[in-house]
Amino acid sequence: MTTGQTPLTMQDAILTLQNYWSANGCMITQPLNTEVGAGTANPSTALRVIGPEPWSVAYVEPSVRPDDSRYGENPNRLQTHTQFQVILKPDPGNPQELYLGSLAALGVDLTAHDIRFVEDNWASPALGAWGLGWEVWLDGMEITQFTYFQQVGGVSLNPVSVEITYGLERILMNLQGVSHFKDIAYAPGITYGEVFGQSEYEMSRYYLDDADVDTNHKLFEAYAAEARRLLDLELPVPAYLYVLKCSHTFNVLDARGAISTTERAKAFSLMRGLTHESAKLWAARRTALGHPLGVAPEAAPAVRAPLPTVPGTETLLFEIGLEELPYADVVATTDAVRESVTAKLAATRLRHGQINVMATPRRVVVTVERVEPREADTEKTVRGPKAAAAYKDGAPTQALLGFARSQGVEPDAVRTVTVKGTDYVAVTREEPGRPATEVLSDLLSEVVSNLRASRNMRWNDPALSFSRPVRWLLALLGRTPLPVTVSALASGTTTRVHRTAADPVVQVTTAEGYSHFLKMHGIVLEREVRYDAVVRGAERLAAEVGGRIDAAGQAGLIDEITDILEFPHPVRGSFEERYLDLPASVLTTVMRKHQRYLPVLDGDRLMPHFITFANGACDDDVVRTGNEAVLRARYEDAAFFWRADLKVAPADFRARLDQLTFEDRLGTVADRATRIAALALELAAHAGLAEDTAATVRRAGELAKFDLASQMVVEFSGLAGVMAEEYARRAGEPEEVARALAEMELPRSAGGALPASDAGAVLSLADRFDLVTGMFVIGAVPTGSSDPFGVRRAAIGLVNVLRAVPATAAVSVSDGLRAAAARYTAQGIEVPAERLTEAAELIARRYEQQLTDAGHEHRLVQAVRVWADRPATGDRVLAALEQHVASDEFGALVAALQRVVRILPADELADVDRSLLTAPAEHRLAEATEAVRGVLQGREDDLTALVGASAPLVEAIDAFFNEVLVMDLDLGIRAARLALLSDVARLTSRTLDWSAL
Repeated sequence: MTTGQTPLTMQDAILTLQNYWSANGCMITQPLNTEVGAGTANPSTALRVIGPEPWSVAYVEPSVRPDDSRYGENPNRLQTHTQFQVILKPDPGNPQELYLGSLAALGVDLTAHDIRFVEDNWASPALGAWGLGWEVWLDGMEITQFTYFQQVGGVSLNPVSVEITYGLERILMNLQGVSHFKDIAYAPGITYGEVFGQSEYEMSRYYLDDADVDTNHKLFEAYAAEARRLLDLELPVPAYLYVLKCSHTFNVLDARGAISTTERAKAFSLMRGLTHESAKLWAARRTALGHPLGVAPEAAPAVRAPLPTVPGTETLLFEIGLEELPYADVVATTDAVRESVTAKLAATRLRHGQINVMATPRRVVVTVERVEPREADTEKTVRGPKAAAAYKDGAPTQALLGFARSQGVEPDAVRTVTVKGTDYVAVTREEPGRPATEVLSDLLSEVVSNLRASRNMRWNDPALSFSRPVRWLLALLGRTPLPVTVSALASGTTTRVHRTAADPVVQVTTAEGYSHFLKMHGIVLEREVRYDAVVRGAERLAAEVGGRIDAAGQAGLIDEITDILEFPHPVRGSFEERYLDLPASVLTTVMRKHQRYLPVLDGDRLMPHFITFANGACDDDVVRTGNEAVLRARYEDAAFFWRADLKVAPADFRARLDQLTFEDRLGTVADRATRIAALALELAAHAGLAEDTAATVRRAGELAKFDLASQMVVEFSGLAGVMAEEYARRAGEPEEVARALAEMELPRSAGGALPASDAGAVLSLADRFDLVTGMFVIGAVPTGSSDPFGVRRAAIGLVNVLRAVPATAAVSVSDGLRAAAARYTAQGIEVPAERLTEAAELIARRYEQQLTDAGHEHRLVQAVRVWADRPATGDRVLAALEQHVASDEFGALVAALQRVVRILPADELADVDRSLLTAPAEHRLAEATEAVRGVLQGREDDLTALVGASAPLVEAIDAFFNEVLVMDLDLGIRAARLALLSDVARLTSRTLDWSAL
């Protein structure tokens, strides 16, 4: 697992890292003398990254996390673990390469192991800090946090600092080949467990069982008061140290389960505010001191080299080199760059062939075929003043002279042009096309400058901002280097391949065949090829142990794997069969969510195998062993949660929900569960469910959301509902109740599985009506791509349930929203009527979109939108509409009704005297209307019945318009005739929106 040398002890590893980073410009300092949850909280990071002074430092930091207490039983999780913290300020430009060098110094064989940078967007609410970067994985185990700090203490950072936080225990376990932290060789002849095992157990006892709650509450208040006092004295360092004491005390109380929802919100707000003040005061103090460490220089803008000439048609190759993109940004950036390049080239006169854009996590590659050497020449005519104003008595006027001067020509060079019958003077001149190198250099620079993602960060570049740092540009036009400059970046003729390659930077001599060139260096540029390699590789390894991969069911995970790798290399691992005693959903969630493993199945039964993927060639045995150790530790954690949760009754978990915040303005999760329970019973009554089903709804409602307080769901939120079913069943609840608790969480996605039981369907609706209503009440509505509470998903879910579950047919959207609003009102929360209208419109749009996406004709979808309040009815009406829409009878009915609707005024008619309707055509129309009304009584959704009964009505409408003058000069007669037509319109308006047809 190492380079062949004897693995380092832990103390040797610390010394090695200190020597390595010292040699790379870091000052070595000592740990803080108070508890911190991470090396980030040490003032050497949290304060020193603020302001313009350069600061590169490395130090060991014992990091105390009470909530990670496991009595020393879990192989990977400790209440006090050892971090090695590195801060590089400013970003040196090659921090990933420096980091990999440190792993090599520790004895990690970079060519044997699978080392990956996996997206992690870090934030600390208590510190008011955030940054973007990665978890670094060593054979599947997270060993390092790697972050570009963007903000600390609410203060935006300039320059940006790079934080590298090593988890030493995990690294040493891998290096030494041990499976438990207790077995790490800390020093020659001394194990980690021998040194720290006792304190790990006793501190776990303290944090989880014995810490005095009242004492720690008092300590929190005292520490906060002292921090406040020190800030008033303008002493940022001691003030911040007392904030850290607050933070640790809060974590102790949290581990004891002694923090209520209100206390949590208040404590975070208090600590964030104190940290923000400390940070601002620190920055002001350093400014007042004149920045004793100096000011970090800003990178200078790159200077573009002279543009070459290219004599003939060539292929353009342009590569934007990046540090590892988040997987979701790979496809999004591909599309954005393709759109940008296509639009910008279209705005030029440069002729070219096909544009191709492909991407991996580390590169976006643009190729443009058959690029001409220069733009086509063109003529440009500039229009000047009117000819009448340009000459006087045949001589040029000042207007003409001024125009000629502005165009750099003599007055006799102008000519006359006619525009819309008016003569103007004009100048026409040749505008030669620009060389392709000039066009492309400017264009590609703009493409890079305009790069944006859903979340953007800064690094050491003075102007660029993107999802992750842009580190190199490669630009060739055929074999000719194409100079492109963007801020501090200048293009070259090299690319970067795998960092572990013998030559990680390689020369590129031609734009032709670049995909094949990369493949020779172990990089697959084509996304579809990578995807296929993932599927085929997993299927092959699964088949070797008699298993299979659910490629369709795991399509989303396969997409993610495809976009976090440049060369998918499959490795099969195994785990002990004893873990199969845990629920399969727990095991597969751990595999998929935390490790990006594909489970191996025998039919539908989980096998004790998994498939992982390394990024390129590696030592399969080394990578397998490492990943198996990671999964073993994860499963031990899951088993710990499972055992602990089974000791708690569902009702006791339900009682703990008042410690969890749903949303500050809407109350706790307990409040939400209570609302759902009451709402579900009301919807069950609306639906007319049988008594035994209603009893299931009642009991499941009493336990609603209880599993959110379980340790398993706190750790694996995606198991909500799944664990409710497991725990309820094992607690002796009826099978119907257990199933309904699980189905309450369905569907989990737009096309996800729906509740199979009527009780589950009603609870699912109650859950989603409560969420949608609550979010509209507080104004947390979806905007653009932002939907943090999943309101759209909830709206889609309730539409899907209403469309698919017959038992809910009597429940309308308006029923659900009004009932949900009543629950909020009972809680003392005001619900404006317009908010419910807006929520209903959102749901209607989701229904409309579903019908459109299913391929139904737009005008027919618009016609049945009147049934968005009852989507299942809308589906039936749409099916009938599609059956009748081409028939002559229906066409005649549509024409007649639209004739009626067009003539009606927008306002309601009042004080109508129907006795004025005496003409035969008027009586026939009234009689035909009543006849159809009788047919549709209670059957307003029966379009077939309406069409079948429509012939007399259509004849009566036609005769009415032919025989009487609707807009009679007598206003009374006019009003009566319009009222009759209004009866016809109202009669059919509930069936369809006829105007849409």
